[in-house]
Amino acid sequence: LAIVDFQPLHPDEDSHSTIYEHILKPIKEKYDNLKGRMSSKFYDETQFFSKEMLFARFEDGKIVNDDLFPAFKSYVETHVDLVKNTPQAKNPQDVQHVFERQQAYDTYSADRDPAAGLFAAMFGKEWAEDFIYDFLFSLSERSEEGLNLAPPMFGGPP
Repeated sequence: LAIVDFQPLHPDEDSHSTIYEHILKPIKEKYDNLKGRMSSKFYDETQFFSKEMLFARFEDGKIVNDDLFPAFKSYVETHVDLVKNTPQAKNPQDVQHVFERQQAYDTYSADRDPAAGLFAAMFGKEWAEDFIYDFLFSLSERSEEGLNLAPPMFGGPP
């Protein structure tokens, strides 16, 4: 499983896509194997994911070298160029907004991480929670109940 994306800074997709996604589109267009769709079983791809997200499930490891690695390099190079060429934020509210969106993304992802159950089964619930909340998604807010090890449901009952 592979996901590569520029996490949207704006809850409104148009605000994000107008500014950023056009620079990612040519990369995605080159790699048919990375144009998959994520399952709504764990994530709502309209939240925190762009339309130009690279997504793949694959059995053939050849895809990693032929498609995933070159696409990843292109995304990273594009991100570095964007960081170098974007003027530094002068408004503290803009900086705070970006931080809060990252926190919201981390919390959203920690609460839905499909590997939580696997981590808990292999290493124990406490280790799984520490790994997810303190390492993978270190800006996330822990829920008082801890990790929900049952997969989240979207779209109503199964």
